[in-house]
Formats: sequence, structure tokens, C-alpha cells
Amino acid sequence: MRKLLFVFVLFLALHSAAQNPYLKFHYKSILVDTHNDILEQCINKGYSFDQDLRGKTHSDLARFKQGGVKLQLFSVWCDGLQKNPYAYANRMIDTVNAVANRNPEKIKVVYNSREMYKAIKHHQLAAMFGVEGGHMIEDDINKVDSLYKRGTRYMTLTWNNSTSWATSAMEETNKKDLTHKGLTDLGKHIVQRMNKLGMIVDLSHVGEQTFWDAIHTTTKPVVVSHSSVYSLNPVFRNLKDDQIKAVAANGGVIQVNFFSGFLDSTYNTKKAVFAKKHLLKINPEHYFADDYLFTKYPDEVKAMRAPFDLVITHIDYIVKLVGVDYVGLGSDFDGIESSPQQLDDVTTYPLITKALFEKGYSKKDVRKILGGNFLRVLKANEN
Repeated sequence: MRKLLFVFVLFLALHSAAQNPYLKFHYKSILVDTHNDILEQCINKGYSFDQDLRGKTHSDLARFKQGGVKLQLFSVWCDGLQKNPYAYANRMIDTVNAVANRNPEKIKVVYNSREMYKAIKHHQLAAMFGVEGGHMIEDDINKVDSLYKRGTRYMTLTWNNSTSWATSAMEETNKKDLTHKGLTDLGKHIVQRMNKLGMIVDLSHVGEQTFWDAIHTTTKPVVVSHSSVYSLNPVFRNLKDDQIKAVAANGGVIQVNFFSGFLDSTYNTKKAVFAKKHLLKINPEHYFADDYLFTKYPDEVKAMRAPFDLVITHIDYIVKLVGVDYVGLGSDFDGIESSPQQLDDVTTYPLITKALFEKGYSKKDVRKILGGNFLRVLKANEN
């Protein structure tokens, strides 16, 4: 029954594409999303993303197809408290491999752009991995090689927690007793090893000193896999104008994050009012607001979501500052508590294509934003 339902939904999508030229264009384009956290949902909640997870997650295998996603870089993540983070990273990679083994006609783990194009030609979702946080290599540079062999094509040098060899944006901003800032000699060696292997250096989450040290160390284009614009919303996870210009000068790409808190400068204030209204009456724990209150009061949560057009505003800001060759999409779906209005899940990507055309972008430029710019960086890093 589910198979019939999927075929029917796909038929409706294709029929709609015939009626709407932007949809036809969207489904023929190579849409790349560089950051999706469905693996975290699968492990924490016992899901498998080849199941129908509508109403539970932003993503599942069928919905990637419906949204026109051609290459998904699955986030391999744990926080800094996770024991044996390297083993945990491999467990996450195993999760995708298990789904691919069960669904060989629908998804394929690929190791380079050539394999990616072949998978797309065979109507398979091409899958790669992005390790979100250098702590997952446990200070062992050889583990970079091992993760690369398993399909990791970028590593975020830090998550919110610093490592012994790189400092994070959160800790550079908020922690006063850091023993160092930026990349140590080991950190620079890790960047160099990534360059040699063909693993893209990801500068989301890193502190400003780490950012500049990495920019001055790398010999390959970088990615900022899921960040937005500081000038539009001054939070520590977004990029300042000089950083955006540096990424462009490096030939890299900035993948705009969909999190309401990174897009909308009013979101955190609205969330604080919401939490104060409900939270202190029940439980003062920070994560209680995200896990319980966001479920209990869906209408209020929906009203807090960033306006859809802010996604386009952040993209457009980068284009106007440095050009159309340096921006793409890094949704952070299934890793964020709040996505923008209308962007309810991975099936809604066509709305971005439509909005870019309505903004006046050419077909050539829309292709670049949807995935072409990231593919350029991927190929430039390949050996």
C-alpha cells in the first residue's frame, strides 16, 4: 500500500511539474544539501529513514525523492560528552549503509563526483557524509583517513565544543579561560591531511581565530556547510562580511542554514517570551523547552518560525556581497527545532527554486545555488 501511495505522490509531483515550468527545472537540476541530521533522529528514536516518517521528522528516503534532492551529505554528529565518539561516527555511517543495502535502487553511498553522477543517472539518491565535529577523530589524525575511506567528504573542524587542536565559535565567544585560540600545530596538520586526502575543510561552528587559521592553512576550497549571515542576524554561528569575502577569495562556498534562529533576528526574543510564558511554571531545564513545550504548543511554535523569504534574503545578501558562485543550501533539517514558514520538510525544496526565479535569478545561477557551487568545491578537493 505504501509503495502504491509513493507512486501516486510521485505521479502528482511529475504532473505538477508539467504544469509549472519551475518544477520541471527543479527536478532536472542537481540539488545538493550539505547538512541533514536524520541519522541523529534514527539512532536516538529508533527510526529507519527508509520508513515513512512523515509527522515525525523532516526527512525520509521517499521524501528526499519528492523534494528533488540528488546528493545528500548526511551529518555524522555527536556532542562533546559522547563516549567513544569515533565508534559512534562509524555507527552513524553504518546506518546509511544498512538503508542503502536494503534499497539499492533508491540510494547509493558514493565516494566521488563521478559516482554521484552515475547514481543520479540511475535515479538513486547519492549519499556522502559530513563529520560534524573534529572531536570525533579523538585527536588521532589517522582516523581522518579511516573516515575518508568510509565516504566522509567534509569534516567540520569543531562543533560547539572545542577540541585540543581547534577552538569553536561558541567557546571563543563565551568561554574566558581558553588555553589557546585557533588551530594548534596538530590542527594545521589535520587541515593539511584533509587537503591531501580530498576531504573538504568545513568552517561552520568554528571560532573566528580558527576560521582565519584554517583559511590561511588550506590549499583547497572550503565549505561552510550550514551557516548564515551575521550582518542580517548577529549570532555567533553566522559569518561576518569579511569571512564571507574570505570564503569567496578561497573559491569556497557558504551553504545557508534554514534554522529560524540563524535567519531571523527576532527569533530568540520570541522564543524567550514563549519559554518564560510556559517553561518556568513546569521545568527550568533548557532542553525541556525544545523537547516538550515545542510539542505541546505547536500553534505558538509555528508562529515563531522565520518568514520563508528570509532564506532568500540570506542567499541574496551573499550574492550581492561576493557573487553567485559562493552560496548554496545547507538546511540542517532534522537538527533544528524550527524551520522557516512553508519549509516544513525536505519535500519543500521546490519553493526555493520558485522564489529564486521570482527574485530574478537566471536558470544558470539557480543551478549554481541549488548544487552547482558545492559540486565545484567537491571536484576541486578530489584527487
